[in-house]
Amino acid sequence: MFVLGIESSCDETAAAVVRDGKEMLSSVIHSQIETHMAWGGVVPEIAAREHLIKIEPVVEKALSDAKISAADLDAVAVTQGPGLIGSLLVGVCYAKAFAYGLGIPIVGVNHIEGHVFSVTLENPPVEFPALALIVSGGHTNIFYIPEPGEYRIVSRTRDDAAGEAFDKAAKMLGLGYPGGPVIERFAREGDARKIHFPTAKISDGRPDMSFSGLKTALVRYMRENSVEPANGEVSQEIKDIAAGFQRAVIRGLMKSFEKLAVDLRPRSLIVAGGVACNFALRAAAEELGEKLNIPAYFPSKHLSTDNAAMIAAAGHFQLARGERADLDLAADVTLRLQNSRTDDFERGRRGNYRR
Repeated sequence: MFVLGIESSCDETAAAVVRDGKEMLSSVIHSQIETHMAWGGVVPEIAAREHLIKIEPVVEKALSDAKISAADLDAVAVTQGPGLIGSLLVGVCYAKAFAYGLGIPIVGVNHIEGHVFSVTLENPPVEFPALALIVSGGHTNIFYIPEPGEYRIVSRTRDDAAGEAFDKAAKMLGLGYPGGPVIERFAREGDARKIHFPTAKISDGRPDMSFSGLKTALVRYMRENSVEPANGEVSQEIKDIAAGFQRAVIRGLMKSFEKLAVDLRPRSLIVAGGVACNFALRAAAEELGEKLNIPAYFPSKHLSTDNAAMIAAAGHFQLARGERADLDLAADVTLRLQNSRTDDFERGRRGNYRR
């Protein structure tokens, strides 16, 4: 089965062809980073307009790279949400018209579920139950996945997503946009232990995450130590700050991830989303997997950021279960994972959460 995936939830226009949910025949991504760099973040209206311009040539190239024609396709999978409404509408409307013209089925895919499926394209089969850390500029959640297609939210950020925290820190430090890659680049040249930034403690005992206090700690440190944002040349002090900030973000993520992995005893760990490109985060998750003697799976860098191959893979899974969408399929900025729920973990004597 050939599935065309279409992704336009934020600032990447992407299309891909995946065969039988596993074999990626093509993956084309048009990034808008250069467009939004001057603004220091994504401007929703500009993003939507660029999707309108790029979506058709991106789909055509995906088909060309896969060496198939539109007539060879069996179905279309498109990101339905969550995301920016204008961006989502471009992809959903295009996908519906495309599928209708060919007379083939269409399915709407949750963007976060796409990130979960991103690890299935280049790794051995994931063993279930699995524990998935989905971490990006817009999302930071941990899902317990008893079996494919069933998701339980067991941890979430109480405020900023981790990727958003990186973006804000990079802006404060004068390092540019996007924040994650630039913080990582300068962190490699810094001393992560020279400047200590705190990790949030959640007062109600749940294994959730928080990064707003870390941002405040950075502001305070810069003010109390008279640190000026970089202006051209990046000082060693700012590199040390970047390293310490990155260490604190990863420590905050892994603190919750490890607690839940110990309590829930999954058979696989998954780390996906744009921040999964970060090598320090990957190393920490691999170390956790080795400690618990369970495999840790990551997508490649190409499949970590927003892409359509993961949407096609998730769409194939839905199609195999007999799911189809009608042509009244609508973009949904608040879309939750199907079958997801905030788990009512029974708190043990020591504050642990149990199945």
